[in-house]
Amino acid sequence: MARDRDLAENGDGEGYRRALVRLQIELVKLQRSIIADDRKIIVIFEGRDAAGKDGTIKHIVEHLSPRETRVVALSKPSERDASAWYFQRYVPQLPLAQEMVLFNRSWYNRAGVERVMGFCSKGDYEEFMETVLPFEQMLERSGIRLFKYYLDITKAEQKRRLKSRRDDPLKQWKISPIDEVAPKHWKDYSAARNEMFSRTHSPLSPWFVVRADDKHAARLNVIRHLLSQLDYKGKTKRLVRADPEVVFAYDALCLDNGMIAP
Repeated sequence: MARDRDLAENGDGEGYRRALVRLQIELVKLQRSIIADDRKIIVIFEGRDAAGKDGTIKHIVEHLSPRETRVVALSKPSERDASAWYFQRYVPQLPLAQEMVLFNRSWYNRAGVERVMGFCSKGDYEEFMETVLPFEQMLERSGIRLFKYYLDITKAEQKRRLKSRRDDPLKQWKISPIDEVAPKHWKDYSAARNEMFSRTHSPLSPWFVVRADDKHAARLNVIRHLLSQLDYKGKTKRLVRADPEVVFAYDALCLDNGMIAP
């Protein structure tokens, strides 16, 4: 993977911090426009266990107003939730005017962990796959902008990060039973991911893949890419050009050419 221009030119630590601050200033500009124009934004983050979703979201929202920014990370559904329409527990979390909502995992749980771990039936899975795009089309038609990012890492990097969680007392809250078995189900998660891409990537709500083995480059380029997709007053265009080797729209060819981890 090509090195991020800020990291390569200035050194990982110093270059990363400077680039991040510049981009966080752009995010504040964006939020001002979201508030002024009564816009509604959803940003979905999916990906492998330990792919870096928490850190990416943390750095996006770090300096944004908490009144107009929400992070949604729903817990395991209750029996009552399980009896409802699948999307019902997500609808109350949708943004109102002037809000940006970031989903740390989303309704796509059904296409990933629920399918792989057997937490849903085959019928439930097929129902989801057939209805998720119409659901997202309704969101878009209602005036909500939707962005879907999948953070992709290699098997070796996932193994390293999961070990780090187990060894670091400050990361104990991140450990879950799902984490413990994730490496054993690597191929199953790959198959589920590939089918999710092929069936839920559309011109109206495309998937953007993030090569996230390098956490710093991934964070910077997700922010750049998101900023590049939205208009706002005072945009510094030279700062919001994402590296296409780090963030790119899904294409089936990427499964064969090494852009997406097997």
